[in-house]
Amino acid sequence: MTDDDRVWQVKQILVDYLRSPSLRHLRDPHSIASLSRSIIKSVDRGSGIWQKWEGEREVLLKAAAGCWIPTSELRSYLNRMPGPALTETDVAQRLKAFEEEPYSPYPQESMQLGCLELFAREHAEGTELPAIIRAIAEYIENENERERLEQDAKYRSMKAQQQKDAEERLLSGADGKWKQMGRDKQWYCRVNGRTYRLTQSEDKKWDLHRVDIPSGDVQGQHIGRYGTRGDATKVIAQVAYKYEGRWSVDSSQKREV
Repeated sequence: MTDDDRVWQVKQILVDYLRSPSLRHLRDPHSIASLSRSIIKSVDRGSGIWQKWEGEREVLLKAAAGCWIPTSELRSYLNRMPGPALTETDVAQRLKAFEEEPYSPYPQESMQLGCLELFAREHAEGTELPAIIRAIAEYIENENERERLEQDAKYRSMKAQQQKDAEERLLSGADGKWKQMGRDKQWYCRVNGRTYRLTQSEDKKWDLHRVDIPSGDVQGQHIGRYGTRGDATKVIAQVAYKYEGRWSVDSSQKREV
């Protein structure tokens, strides 16, 4: 029992408590309750599944989760801290347990080389391990942000190219679904070689026009006003295949929905 690390911890708690010069404080029920909680917390921690891991050891190793720190270096540093001797298996498996916890950082393969290079450089300069861990964590955070910005830029570029291709198809005379031209707030589509324009009014209704070209400067022939783009699309599915002469729209289709 004398070798149990929990005995030393409880003894240290009692010693710290008895340092108080006030007998009133020592006998105070609230102070005694606080002392009891500290002792129970210390004993409970010592009887957990991972009995070699207490206090700052756990804090340090948890901070190293996802940082690709070599296990041997972690073990060497942790064994200089208070507590039972650790093997590399102790360290590797406890670290793995931390990494498998919800919301805990998991080692990213894409970061491994950069993390190891940073560790080797700082270790060679004599930087203390906790500082290296923080530096690597910052490196990972910065790299993730850089990759996120790159992905966002690629996505915006892809969407811009898709928009450009759609506009070119519409201008070339190909049929296509509703799309906007550049910064034009109006929508255009072409069905059966015929071009249609939708414009949203202040009352949130949609005015449908048959036009020669996809342009807001062309007046075109007004077909009707509709509550949604979907309503207008249903109308176009009918009128696009009817004879229209020169802007002769079927009167039964020119209505407000």
